[in-house]
Amino acid sequence: MTELSGSCLCGAVRFSVSGEVRQVVSCHCTQCRKQSGHFWATSAARKADMDIVGTEYVRWYQATAEARRGFCELCGSLLFFEGKGREDVAFSAGALDGKTGLTTEAHVFVAEKGDYYQIAPEEPQFDGRD
Repeated sequence: MTELSGSCLCGAVRFSVSGEVRQVVSCHCTQCRKQSGHFWATSAARKADMDIVGTEYVRWYQATAEARRGFCELCGSLLFFEGKGREDVAFSAGALDGKTGLTTEAHVFVAEKGDYYQIAPEEPQFDGRD
């Protein structure tokens, strides 16, 4: 079982995860790049395994009909991504506290990546979600 914790930049929103977590996936889609300022690296866990403190500061942006993105209304930190009907929630790997032991397992939507950076060729890459 993994125990991780994290927060937004100002600390108003904190979250903890106890349970299985997915390794990091870096998304290079246009939406992630526009919202995060670069590609967005996330891990994910079952909603039932997450505890969020400061939910009154979390605002949700309905990014598509199928997904929404959660961020801190005070500092703007992008924290969560929820797909409609899914039992898991993705969370920002950069918001995690300290060392995590997680590694990047894949890069997705690389067909939309910016032209100003490179991805190591040995890392798995997918033009779309998979």
